[in-house]
Amino acid sequence: MMFPTTLSCDPGALAIIRRLRGAGHRAYLVGGCVRDQLMGRSPADWDVATDATPDRVEALFNRVIPVGKAFGVLIVVLPQGEYEVATFRGDGDYSDGRRPDGVTFTGPEEDVRRRDFTINALLYDPEAGCVLDYVGGVADIEQGVVRTVGDPQQRFTEDHLRLLRAVRFAARTGFALDPGTAQAMRELAPLAAAVSGERLGDELTRMLAEGAARRSLELLDATGLLAVVLPEVAALHGVTQPPEFHPEGDVWVHTLAMLGTWDARVQALARERVPGLAGDASDCAILGWAVLLHDVGKPETRTEDGRICFYGHDAAGATKAEAILTRLRRATKLIRPVVALVAGHMHFVHVPDMREAKRRRFLRDEGFPYHLELHRLDCEGSHGKLGVYTQMLQAYGQELATPPPRQPLLRGDDLLAAGYQPGPQMGRMLRAVEDARLEHQVDTRDEALAWVRQQFTGGGSGGRAEG
Repeated sequence: MMFPTTLSCDPGALAIIRRLRGAGHRAYLVGGCVRDQLMGRSPADWDVATDATPDRVEALFNRVIPVGKAFGVLIVVLPQGEYEVATFRGDGDYSDGRRPDGVTFTGPEEDVRRRDFTINALLYDPEAGCVLDYVGGVADIEQGVVRTVGDPQQRFTEDHLRLLRAVRFAARTGFALDPGTAQAMRELAPLAAAVSGERLGDELTRMLAEGAARRSLELLDATGLLAVVLPEVAALHGVTQPPEFHPEGDVWVHTLAMLGTWDARVQALARERVPGLAGDASDCAILGWAVLLHDVGKPETRTEDGRICFYGHDAAGATKAEAILTRLRRATKLIRPVVALVAGHMHFVHVPDMREAKRRRFLRDEGFPYHLELHRLDCEGSHGKLGVYTQMLQAYGQELATPPPRQPLLRGDDLLAAGYQPGPQMGRMLRAVEDARLEHQVDTRDEALAWVRQQFTGGGSGGRAEG
């Protein structure tokens, strides 16, 4: 069915379509860029579908990357950017639950009927100004429904990752899952266990970082997928907490509340200048995972002897977080900060009471803005008290306005010249001098040497040499 409408078309994508059509081929916009515009959203990517074979596409464009040529998928590189160009195809059997064993190049109707969800299976002709809809995708957008193309059992059995993609699309669009699609997801949820850790990790990271984390986790839970892909998080259900600190409810309820607050915060990070954070996809992935996993150590550490306690849940959670993210094949640049946030989230409330030197070192640490944000989200997802957050946000601003010293007051050579012997204590002495500097006890080299003589006397490998 054809629906006349006027949608935008990226100049690069339009140039590709015109080049293909000028060579006698059919070509359309396809997928997310059509769906998003029909929903009133700006597309992130512009994909093209065509009846031109991969070899023909390669012959028509100067720069082509054959990312999935065997499946008819190429990347055409233009000055405007990179564009996915896929040949209309029909898929063979999916014996590995991920990709078809083989493909046959076909026409547009056959192509969209092998796609995952109706809202992703729309074509747009930018020159005729009409949407080509062979699967009822326009109606599903109007009704706010995520529905598989054809039989949901078949679609999910072909590619098991579609189970999680259904959740992400429903959460991101705010649409409901079609009842038949949802029922098939519940029945086939165990298939997600066969999906590679990397593919699961990619999908879960997008859920946590794109502003629909709470709804994603609720849908994962409702469809039985959470217990399959993140059993450690599913275990948060029913873990009761002391009401004086967590009036909102158990650990699962608290985590959902934090995720809801995080969803709103994602948008703020993108449009506001938050000190120390770029607000990009990397920041959002780190904080999204930290929110989800910050209390993952509570089920195994819960004790109750007159009152409910979770002694050591931060350390236990850090160990679990590292194991989870490693299993999901996340990069070290994500794992390290997330583990540090989980390990340190209980200590943040004590930062104002630290010695000035220790506090200022923490304020200057590159991870401090993440700790500050996580603390804020933790408070807003429970008791709502933001006194420490406000105090430390102010302190952080003051620290940023104070440039760090370019050079240390003393070096090892200075201590050797003063008669101290080399050894492990020399490093401690130099650090102690810089701590004293941060606390405004010393400001010059002479003051630092005098301070060292007062604080470090006696023999030993790090003491003063015998004269």
